[in-house]
This record gives sequence, C-alpha cells and structure tokens, in this order.
Amino acid sequence: MPDWKKLIASKIELAKKGSQPGKVGTNARIPAGQTEVKNFPRLDLGIVPDVTSSNWNLRVYGMVESELRLDWAAFQAMNQVTDVSDFHCVTRWSQLDMDWQGVRARDLLAMAQPEEKARFVTLHSYDGYTTNLPIEALLDDNVIVAHSVLGAPLTQEHGGPVRLVVPKRYAWKSAKWLRAIELHEFDKPGFWEVRGYHNEADPWREERFSND
Repeated sequence: MPDWKKLIASKIELAKKGSQPGKVGTNARIPAGQTEVKNFPRLDLGIVPDVTSSNWNLRVYGMVESELRLDWAAFQAMNQVTDVSDFHCVTRWSQLDMDWQGVRARDLLAMAQPEEKARFVTLHSYDGYTTNLPIEALLDDNVIVAHSVLGAPLTQEHGGPVRLVVPKRYAWKSAKWLRAIELHEFDKPGFWEVRGYHNEADPWREERFSND
C-alpha cells in the first residue's frame, strides 16, 4: 500500500509549484499558468485498480427516477460519439486536441431521469476516488464518459476502461476508472476538494485551491 499522507502531500506541492498566476502564451487556448505538452502525462493516487471491460459496470443512482446499471455491452450499445477538446491538469500541463470517444454524460443522465431536486453529482471511481460537480456541468456536448482517446482504447494507467472527461474543469474532476455517478440535492466535496483544492476547478480562472 502507498504512503497516503506522503503521496497526497507530494501531489499538492506539485500543483502549488509556481502557483502565482502565469501568463497566457501565444496559444490563447492554453490557460494562464499552463504549459502545452503532447505526451499525455499520467497522474493518479498510486493505485491502478484491476478493472477491465469484462468486469466493469457503471451505476447511476441517488436522486433518480430509474436507477441505471450498465455493463460493457450495454454501454457500447449506446450512441457513441467522438469529441475533440483540450485537457488541462492542475499540475500545470495542458494537452490540446484530444479526441475522446464514448457516450455523452447527459445521455446517461437522461436514461436515469434525475429528480427535480437533484443539483449535484459525486463521481465514484474503482480506486475509491471521488470528486463532485454540479449536475449542469455534465450537460455540455463535450462531457464524455470515454473509453478511447487519441485513436486507441484508454489504457488502465489513464483511467481505462472508462473515465469521465470534463474539458471545462481541471482534470481532477475527470474521474478515472469511473464506477458510479451519484445524484444529490446538496453538494458533497470529493477527495481533493476536502484537501484544499478548489470546488469549481475552472482553469481559465486558475481555480486551483480553495483560498485562491
């Protein structure tokens, strides 16, 4: 097992490094404080869960009219889309033009039929990770429950077989190894949010930490 305290502290320090607002480069698609990369860096909590397409399933539950459970075959039978978007990590790298393939998050929500009072979601991952978002954040065209990127299936190291992709937020909101989407009336901060990361995580406002 990893040393969780040291691992978490090191990741927070990595994100804080050079945390003063930076300057936007010549490419206006890169937020302040970010540097463009082309190699899709890997960051996680030090655990890669043993989940594959054969044992993966997704649950959408909580404040819904019809709880949803999908296995791999049912997920693949849904309307599949490709969306090209930019990906911004709080550890100060950005990768442009990533072509994600999968299912729109809003299609999953539509199948589950959120209750009127549902306002927020918690994303649950197979490694125990959680993060939170307002439900409206999942309704954009480019929010994908993805199984492939850059022309190939997602590797386990990058969250395969399935991860969420929320391009308008820092990447910690794009939960890897997605296991469940839970709907609530009230917000419930997730793993990094209770450890000082910003609740909203807007890269264009440099919302890295809760005191920013």
